[in-house]
This record gives sequence, C-alpha cells and structure tokens, in this order.
Amino acid sequence: MKNISPILNVVLLVAVAVLYYLHFASSPSDQTGGSLISSASGEPLIAFINADSVLKNYAYLDVRRKELEEKTKKLDQEYRNRAQGLQNDITSYQRNVGNLTLSQARAVEEDLQKKQQNLRVYEQSLTQELMGEEAKLNKELYDRVTAYLKKYGRANGLHMVLKYDPTSDLLFAGDSLDITSEVLAGLNSEYQNEKTPTPGTPADSASAP
Repeated sequence: MKNISPILNVVLLVAVAVLYYLHFASSPSDQTGGSLISSASGEPLIAFINADSVLKNYAYLDVRRKELEEKTKKLDQEYRNRAQGLQNDITSYQRNVGNLTLSQARAVEEDLQKKQQNLRVYEQSLTQELMGEEAKLNKELYDRVTAYLKKYGRANGLHMVLKYDPTSDLLFAGDSLDITSEVLAGLNSEYQNEKTPTPGTPADSASAP
C-alpha cells in the first residue's frame, strides 16, 4: 500500500491589490475639500499610500484575516481526522493481513485505495475552497480601498494616488505626498460605522428584549 497523502498545509498569503495608478477625473468645481498638494502650474496632483501600513493597520482586513485563519484551522482539522482514520484502517489491514484470504486482502486493499483517492480529492477541494476565499478577500480589500481613495481624491483634488511598497517602482516621494495616515483613519472610521448599527435598524431592534 502507498502511504496516505501529506497532511494539508494551507499557507494564507493575503496581499493587498491596490491600484498601481488611480486616475481621478475631478475638476476644480468637483472639489469639496482643500487640496493637500498645490500645483500652480496645473500639473496633476499626486499622492501615495504605503501598502504595508494599510495591510498592517486596516481593522477590516485584520478581522477578515482572522476569520479566514479560523476557517483554515477548522478545515485542516477535518482533513487531519479523515487522514488519521485512513491511516488507522491501513494499520489494521497490515496487522491482520495474515488472517485474510487472498480475495479478502484484495477487497480490503481496493477499499483502502478508494479511500485514499477520496482523501486526495477532498484535499484538493479544501485547497481550492481556501484559495477562493483568499481571492474573495483580496477583491473585497481592493474594492474597499479603491472606493475610498476615489472619494478621498475627489474631496482633495487629487488626480493620481500611487502605491508604495518594497516591490513597487516608487523609489522616493516626499513626506508631504504621503496620505497613508489620513486614508487609514478614513477607512477605519468607515468600517467602524458599518459595525455600529444606527438606532431603529433591524439589527438594533432584533437585539432589543
């Protein structure tokens, strides 16, 4: 008999998918706030955010990442239980094979091979499921960050927001162009408001005695 397939080892690689360049087609009449970066020459107004800081300090991502980690642990344990059950069956067969007829031994081996194949299929399905969850989280993060940046850009007259991280092509930018703190504060404020139901909402009413 072949050994059972290795225990599932899912590595969560949650990475932000922020736009490398975001173009904001806002005219002076669309601006609702003061511009952070003045440009008397009429050139595009540019700022940048630190992607690593967003990944580290965005409360929404922290919560969703923990949820995904918990789901991964649960699925991994389910896989381990199945794998251990198969290993017990294999051990039992090896211990008792001497007491079986040739046809009985073949039948048991065929059954074990089917269980082993089913375990491989189950492992693949778990991996695909978790990869799908990871992709979904990346898209949610992308959508939330870019949606906020569009609003922030319009409010502050920005035409472009760059992403900075160790792998980006942005090698240097002055501190005055860094809007990471303001963007993070806004993102976390929006998320906190989502978590706090307003009086009279169904969630609030449902919790009332």
